[in-house]
Amino acid sequence: MTDHTDIDTVSGTATTGHEWDGIKELNTPLPRWWVIAFYLTIIWSFGYWVVYPAWPLLSGNTPGILRYSSRADVAVELANLEKVRGEKMQALAAASLADIEKDPAMLALARARGKTVFGDNCAPCHGSGAAGAKGYPNLNDDDWLWGGSLDQIAQTIRFGARSGNAKQHEGQMLAFGKDGVLKPDQIVTVANYVRSLSGLPTRPTYDAAAGAKIFAENCAVCHGDNARGNQELGAPNLTDQIWLYGSDEATLIETIANGRAGVMPAWEGRLDPTTIKVMAVYVHSLGGGK
Repeated sequence: MTDHTDIDTVSGTATTGHEWDGIKELNTPLPRWWVIAFYLTIIWSFGYWVVYPAWPLLSGNTPGILRYSSRADVAVELANLEKVRGEKMQALAAASLADIEKDPAMLALARARGKTVFGDNCAPCHGSGAAGAKGYPNLNDDDWLWGGSLDQIAQTIRFGARSGNAKQHEGQMLAFGKDGVLKPDQIVTVANYVRSLSGLPTRPTYDAAAGAKIFAENCAVCHGDNARGNQELGAPNLTDQIWLYGSDEATLIETIANGRAGVMPAWEGRLDPTTIKVMAVYVHSLGGGK
């Protein structure tokens, strides 16, 4: 029998006899220990398939001999946690918002629980620190569209704004340009007037008297003659230098021309009454509650 083994001249390693475009494949098999370990992992996986949930079925999955479920473990842990809280959570459920804030122990519990709930449900819009973003109010300051008392905050959380709930806050910024109420030059004029209310610079050619007249005829009905807003309508104070969408001229023109109708979801029905209560207490305690 003739040996046709070819030895690579550079590495001194035997080749497999395979060659592509002048490149020869060296015969360097995997180490035996690695191959054995690889096959052992395959055998081990069969054991996992039998012992633990593994294969999907039409309406579920194979439960495995141990019938283990990480979801079930979490459910048990949460149930145990609720047992530990027990009477304290029942006390929160029975207490009024004012009573919770008067009791240091209940207030501490409500704030701790509220912070967790806020992070899970509110932080995506208002931020983890509740500082807000463009179109999403900062909950740390004392500027409130719908009121910053405990009861007002709780009502906003429960029913939302323009959320579709029957008890929602319904105020809406009109689209004065899109609806043909104001002409483009009038919108520019009143935008500059609004900027002047909080001490922001205006165009050199801006007509203050015309801006005041346009504001009085179109905007004062919601924002008030002094432009300090109306919480019953969700109309913001235009004199405090706090802006939900921005104070630059282009943004104000966009706001006046096309209106604003941001949505605050209603959490009633999604969260239980006690959870809404502790979230209201937490938001109220951030520093801007009244």
